[in-house]
Amino acid sequence: MPENTEYRPGLEGVIAAETSISYLDVEHEEIVIRGYDLIQLARTVSYLDVAHLLLHGWLPSVEESAAWAREIAQVDLGADRIVPLVDEMGPQMHMMDWLRTAVSVMGTWDPDVGREDPDATLAQGRRLLATLPTVLAQGYRRRQHLPVIVSDPGLGYAANFLHMITGTEPTPAQARAFDQLLTVYIEHEMPNSTFAAIVISSTLADLYGALTGAVASLKGRLHGGANEAVMHMLFEVGNPAKMRPYLEEKLARKERIMGFGHRVYMRRPDPRAVLMKELLTDLVKSAGRQDLYDLCVAGEEAMYDLKGLYPNLDYYAAPVYYLLGVPIELYTPIFFAARTAGLVAHVREQYAQNRLFRPRVRYIGPRGLTVTR
Repeated sequence: MPENTEYRPGLEGVIAAETSISYLDVEHEEIVIRGYDLIQLARTVSYLDVAHLLLHGWLPSVEESAAWAREIAQVDLGADRIVPLVDEMGPQMHMMDWLRTAVSVMGTWDPDVGREDPDATLAQGRRLLATLPTVLAQGYRRRQHLPVIVSDPGLGYAANFLHMITGTEPTPAQARAFDQLLTVYIEHEMPNSTFAAIVISSTLADLYGALTGAVASLKGRLHGGANEAVMHMLFEVGNPAKMRPYLEEKLARKERIMGFGHRVYMRRPDPRAVLMKELLTDLVKSAGRQDLYDLCVAGEEAMYDLKGLYPNLDYYAAPVYYLLGVPIELYTPIFFAARTAGLVAHVREQYAQNRLFRPRVRYIGPRGLTVTR
């Protein structure tokens, strides 16, 4: 048996990897992305700039940023072929199941699939960044029998993504809000889906296999899906005055309140939620939905009073999605699309310093049984 046999349920507090990609500095309430504060990045540069930082290791100059955006805009892995093929697999599929299948299918058409060298993995990452928004938006609209919106890279990455989903060209303010939403989801150290991806890639499975596993992980309601649950809760409550009694009743039944608390942050604010709350403040003014903001604040105040818990990213991201016109069933798939850059960065890092994950167990079953027949 290993010398260290301490059992940590859920691997809580266990250091499973060394990384130069990101770190959650809880004491300083900072999410570090290759040396930068994620919130500062979200406020000052674009989602694609942060994706460049994750994949290449440095924040692009103005000239490099423009070239990188053009490079992504010119990539085409064949969304027009992928979407109809996946759509044939069942109209009742949950959108995360649909996305998981789409990612797997994308891997069968990538010319670099099966190669783990840094250049090939980077090329695959570019194709995923470029193609996933189109695949996701077109897949959703086909399933809803809505006209498919053709990709228009001239709008910019975030604006084009949002336009393909809603069918309405966003205002500059809406495009910027969606860009910031994508950015705060881009990377978060070692959540379950990232861990799933690096465990799979440690076998030297290909990038698409690793990301297919990550989608499956993210579908689980204890990881992804909280943003969807939050929006349904807000609809159910409807009135700020009803929020505290609603939460008290849920807590009395020992039900989980989605959108609050976090395994890592525990009793600290999630910096991403703070930024999303600011975005929501701006969006409710233009949408005339102060009632929605008041409802969210009532929930935040009640949960802190009742349980001492702060909202996490999903709590305020949900109403931001809603006011941008994003359908609820796309909240978690967009989370994955945004997280792709971080996932690819981790898989590339795993390939570069690979060691197969093979933990042990503490056996608590019987011993010494014999066959008596």
